Amino acid sequence: MTALTPSTVARARLHSLLLLGEDRPTACGAIAAWFGAMQAQDVASGKWSLGVRLPGATEADIDDAFERAEVVRTWPMRGTIHIVPAADIRWMLELTAGRALDATLTRRKELGLDLDDAARACAVIDDELRLRGRLTRSECLQVLNEAGIATDGQRGYHLLGYAAQTGVVCIGPNRGKEQTYALIDTWAPQQVRLDGEAALAELAFRFFRSHGPATIRDFAGWSGLTLTRARAGVTANEGRLVPRRFRDDDAWLTADLAAMIEEGRTARWTAVVALPGFDEFVLGYKDRSVQVRDGDLDRIVPGGNGVFRATVCLDGQVAATWTRTIKRAEVLVELEPLREFSERQRQRIGRAFEAYGRYLGLPLRLR
Repeated sequence: MTALTPSTVARARLHSLLLLGEDRPTACGAIAAWFGAMQAQDVASGKWSLGVRLPGATEADIDDAFERAEVVRTWPMRGTIHIVPAADIRWMLELTAGRALDATLTRRKELGLDLDDAARACAVIDDELRLRGRLTRSECLQVLNEAGIATDGQRGYHLLGYAAQTGVVCIGPNRGKEQTYALIDTWAPQQVRLDGEAALAELAFRFFRSHGPATIRDFAGWSGLTLTRARAGVTANEGRLVPRRFRDDDAWLTADLAAMIEEGRTARWTAVVALPGFDEFVLGYKDRSVQVRDGDLDRIVPGGNGVFRATVCLDGQVAATWTRTIKRAEVLVELEPLREFSERQRQRIGRAFEAYGRYLGLPLRLR
C-alpha cells in the first residue's frame, strides 16, 4: 500500500475541498451535494464557503440560491447548523440527527421541558407555517408563547432546534438580519429517499470525496456517527474508496484521487484562498495537524471555544487569520500572519482577497 506524505495529503485535500481545479461544480446545489453538508452556523461564513468555491459568484448569487431553495441551512448532524442540498434533508436527518437529539435529553430536562412539550411545539409551529409560509425566529417564539409554551431562557431555541432535527422545519433565507423558518414539506417538497444503509454509504462517500485523504475517525467526528457506523459506511464503498497509509493510520480517498496522486499530478497543485470561519478546510477534520502547524490552532480557535476564525489557506496550510469590517464604501480586511511571507506570497494573498471584494461588490483594503 502506497504511503502518503503530509505534503501530498495537504495538496490532495485542496482538490477534494474544491479549492482549486477547472472542473469544479458551478452551482451552489452541486457544491453542497459534493460535500453532503457544509458547516454554516454563521450565515455570512456559510455563504462565503459556497462563494469561494464558485469563482466569479457574488453574494447576491448565493442569496438567490437560498431563495430558490437550491440549498438550505438546517441541523443534520452534531446539533450544528449546516448547508445541505434541499433534496437531501430528510435522508440525512434520518441517518445522523438521532444521536444529536439523544444528547439533548439532559438539557431538555434542565430547561423544564419533556417530549410532550417538544411535540406540542412542533404541532403549533407546523400549523402556523402552513398558514403563513415563513416565520422569523422571533415570530416563531411569539406563536409558541401565545400557545402557552414558554420560550424564556434557551427554551425557545431548544424547541426550534428540535423541530428542525425531527424534520418539521428548516431554516429559510434571512428576512433582513433575522433568519426565518419554513416547513420542509412546503419549502423543499422534492426529497430523495435513501434507506439507512444506502444513506450511510452515500454520506461516507461524499465525506471522503470532499475531505479525502481522511481517516475514519475524521468521518466519525464530522458526521457524529459512531466509529462502528463510520467503518460500515466506508466498507459499503468498496472500490469507490481506497485506503492509503498515512502516518500510523489508513487515510481513505476516492479511487480517482488515488490515481491522480500516483500519476504525480498533485505535486503541481497550489492555491491561496481566503476562507471564512468555520470552513470545512479546518473544521471538517478530527486531526487538523496537516493543515495547521504545531502551536497555531490556539490562534485559529482561541481558547478552544469552538469559534473558528477566518483563515488564509496557502498551498494546503493555514498561513494567517483575518477579520473584516464592512463600511459604506469599502470592506477593510485585517490580516494576522502566522508566519513570514515572501513578496510573491503577499501578492498571491492580495489576489485571494480581491476575489472576496468582488464577491461582496465592494473595494477591499487589506491591512
